[in-house]
Amino acid sequence: MGASPVALTPLTARARRTLARPALALGWVAISIAALPAITGVSLSPTARYAPLVASAVVFGMPHGAIDYLALPRAVTGTVTVRWLAVVGVLYLVLGGGYAAAWFFAPVPAAFAFVAITWLHWGQGDLYPLLDFLDVDYLDTRPRRAATVLIRGGLPMLVPLLGFPERYRSVVDAFAAPFGGSVGDLAVFDPRVRLWLGVAFAAATVAVLAAGRRRTHSPGAWRVDAAETLLLWVFFFVVPPVFAVGVYFCVWHSVRHVARAIAVDGSVHPSLRAGDILGPLARFGVEAAPMTAAALALGGVLWWAVPNPPTTLESGAALYLVLIAVLTLPHVAVVTWMDRVQGVL
Repeated sequence: MGASPVALTPLTARARRTLARPALALGWVAISIAALPAITGVSLSPTARYAPLVASAVVFGMPHGAIDYLALPRAVTGTVTVRWLAVVGVLYLVLGGGYAAAWFFAPVPAAFAFVAITWLHWGQGDLYPLLDFLDVDYLDTRPRRAATVLIRGGLPMLVPLLGFPERYRSVVDAFAAPFGGSVGDLAVFDPRVRLWLGVAFAAATVAVLAAGRRRTHSPGAWRVDAAETLLLWVFFFVVPPVFAVGVYFCVWHSVRHVARAIAVDGSVHPSLRAGDILGPLARFGVEAAPMTAAALALGGVLWWAVPNPPTTLESGAALYLVLIAVLTLPHVAVVTWMDRVQGVL
């Protein structure tokens, strides 16, 4: 890989700004606002804590993966064919079906596998905008990019464990409960283990950012990277996990992937060059709707199939997250394929 940043999608500078500015700004603003109750000592009701997660079923969260059947072929060849639709369908059937079965036979390992998969995926989800929207020049080797994926993915997956260990445990336990599993007292919840994890992750965060600062010739891009990292560290450390993850999923991770999916759709490039984001966003919504509906129908099947169907808001949200988990594994395969084609990895 070369040392200078290379555009990953064939967009003009104007078109890239049309996408990048709202995609980045929406996350910054939403995360900052969502942190205010915790910072000011306001306690959210259970309904309010779960509201962003529930909203993600139709607002960016579920739809951002529902576009995979079009985003992958557009990224690889620029055209959508029946063959490519079949390829994506097989990926979802094999990987998603296999992982769904794992929840019934080994719910606790499946729950922690979800944490690991999401750590990887949310890290890689932030790598793309750093490279293509911010033009960072210091992530010029695979090890440096892998280190950034480790840090960015760990912010929503590890930092809540440091700030809210009991709530973190209850959420993971709720994943396994519909399938008859229980987390119990694992070492990861021990205060001493969490202390060492926190120290190690904080040191790794500083080291990765410091290495980028030494190598960069674009300090402005580095400052945005560092500011985002600090913002997310604080956010996930002080905001209750379910609310924090729901907000992040909806308006940070998913919105950035939606921007990427729009970027590989050549038919909307003229609109982006003209400064229009609403037209391409509306097209995305129409194209994502069928698979979003299919995914929600699959959620109904999962609800019917589990041994212990949910009876509370918490358990219902946990089962929804299991559905997200089942869909995330093939989605990771699609995004990784896109990463390879576009030069992210």
